[in-house]
Amino acid sequence: MPPRPLRLTPDLVARVPPYSSETGRLAGRSDLPSDQDYAEAVALVLAGRPPSGEVWIFAYGSLIWNPEFAFVEERLALAPGWHRSFCIGWVRIYRGTPERPGVMLAMDRGGSCRGVAFRLPPDAVEANLTLLLRREMPLKRVRPPCRWIALRTAEGPLTALGFPVDRQSPAYLPGLSEAEVVQALATAAGERGSMAEYLHSTVTHLEERGIRDRYLWRLQALVADRIAAEYGAAEYGAAEAGSVSAPRT
Repeated sequence: MPPRPLRLTPDLVARVPPYSSETGRLAGRSDLPSDQDYAEAVALVLAGRPPSGEVWIFAYGSLIWNPEFAFVEERLALAPGWHRSFCIGWVRIYRGTPERPGVMLAMDRGGSCRGVAFRLPPDAVEANLTLLLRREMPLKRVRPPCRWIALRTAEGPLTALGFPVDRQSPAYLPGLSEAEVVQALATAAGERGSMAEYLHSTVTHLEERGIRDRYLWRLQALVADRIAAEYGAAEYGAAEAGSVSAPRT
């Protein structure tokens, strides 16, 4: 199943104005976790590890293409009971600022989600889990933003760490319209790049693994149209802009 060409091209992604502000920076904030905070979070997570002792991480978004931790094995996996959703906002760090806030992709309840499971090196679990939490928990939290979830793989069932959305969090925005999500993805940018770049990379790497997510596929086409309308794209032809390919399962 070869990858399909995206409507959201690198040229369109590059048209989103880059981050160029002093706002939205992590450095200097008063709510950054300490080394001790991360050590306690790692200990809490590992206290619930499965009897096998193995630590797998379920990646559904940017962890697929930018894990920032070492792993010794990867498998395509299905997370039943969860689906991808841009439902966390408004993002004012990483890929957003107060002036151009973004929305974050999360796993929300219902449906199913195909992604990639990574197994951490057994002799360096704590070190790599610390790297993961430093990436996924940039600000202080009452508890780590992850939980153990059940996965299905061709090689058999797994228990892995996933990052479902906390529905009790004030950052949970389940009622966003598609238009609001598209606008944020087409315009937001921060220290780590633009939301359009994030969407493009996520869909591209899912496609390369044969994972076809209808929700993200529709969004990338709509975001491409929005960027073309917002920032202009002379070579973005009317024929291309006038149709959205039917998504495949």
